[in-house]
Amino acid sequence: MILDTEEQLEDFLSQPSDADCQALAALEGDLLVLGAAGKMGPSLVQRARRAAPRKNIYAVARSPIPQVETITADLLDRAQLAALPDAPNVVFMAGRKFGSTGNEALTWATNALLPALAAERFAHSRIVAFSTGNVYPFVPIESGGATEETVAAPVGEYAQSALARERMFEYFSTKNGTPTTILRLNYAIDLRYGVLLDIGRKVFERQPIDVAMGHVNVIWQGDANSACLRSFALCQSPARVLNLTGGETLSVRSIATRFGERFGIQPLFEGDESPTALLSNASKINSLLGPPAVGVMEMIDMTAHWIQTARPTWSKPTHFETRSGRF
Repeated sequence: MILDTEEQLEDFLSQPSDADCQALAALEGDLLVLGAAGKMGPSLVQRARRAAPRKNIYAVARSPIPQVETITADLLDRAQLAALPDAPNVVFMAGRKFGSTGNEALTWATNALLPALAAERFAHSRIVAFSTGNVYPFVPIESGGATEETVAAPVGEYAQSALARERMFEYFSTKNGTPTTILRLNYAIDLRYGVLLDIGRKVFERQPIDVAMGHVNVIWQGDANSACLRSFALCQSPARVLNLTGGETLSVRSIATRFGERFGIQPLFEGDESPTALLSNASKINSLLGPPAVGVMEMIDMTAHWIQTARPTWSKPTHFETRSGRF
């Protein structure tokens, strides 16, 4: 598929699958999305509303989301959190990553205190909470990625605070019997941001690509949101943890080479591939929900066309190549 406008992109990202529609039809009650203003939130809200037009799908964010009916609230304010609608199904997307270095206290408040407050507030709901693959240690490339059984060993304060977020949901899931699924995501791809855009733009602009973090996992954002909506059926107490990403370990050098073939440009590389990388194994979630619908080559081709035709981007590098844990 080739997309030429943001309108086409938003429509594609928010187009529910038959499985999405069936999952929400089987889900009792309305849906509340906390922290819906991030990169993934708006399209998730729209996908849910299209999949279940008769349900109330509440989007909650600190500021209004363009073209999305929004409840504005500071989620760290207990009174504002308490005033939100009661909903039997809650997606937790609030989090802080970039800008963490130098403002660690706010990062910990957002990633650790807020989950505790939300878990208490919605103790009688089902909760699907987004986390990150950054809670894992770097693993050998040939390993196929960290599994859910891999012992967490987060590098840097952002990743440490993300693990704290998980622990809060796990604690309250056990304490209150709250059915919970925690999704460790890496990395979601939109044409306006993401690892593939970062690599493709460097090839197109003839900038060197650092291959020290030489391997990655990616997943189309629409597929990640689809998995989120279908994960309510997987919620349990104690909380269930699932890796959410694509099924392949991808070479950064090979991705750049593919972009180079599309652009007619020889990629420039610097450094050498490390024997380890931040990688996750998605076998478990794929066995439960099926594999992602959008493949890697399709994502690369769509991204290449987006770059070549100078379509809008969000100018927010992922810093996927960072190995220090400092964001």
